[in-house]
Amino acid sequence: MNSHNTPADSPVTSCDTCLACCCKLEVILMAGDDIPFELTEQDQWDGWVMARLDDGWCTALDRSTMLCKIYSRRPMVCREYQAGDSDCLVERLRVFG
Repeated sequence: MNSHNTPADSPVTSCDTCLACCCKLEVILMAGDDIPFELTEQDQWDGWVMARLDDGWCTALDRSTMLCKIYSRRPMVCREYQAGDSDCLVERLRVFG
């Protein structure tokens, strides 16, 4: 029996059980994203991304609730990222083991 967790072993993930693991991923901004300028920064290739703080979490993440402070204005990349899909589950395991 394997003692390591796999995405299939993870509990069901929904907005109610989200641990905001995707908020540690780099978020590349696209044309049409309406993000407050102070939450963005240029990456090493001069593209615009969501800024992250020294701890690696997105600057738009409210640390007390672990919810996005700009949810209604979140970038397209964030809108398309699905809670509970395989990418989400793998990221949860990477962040929280």
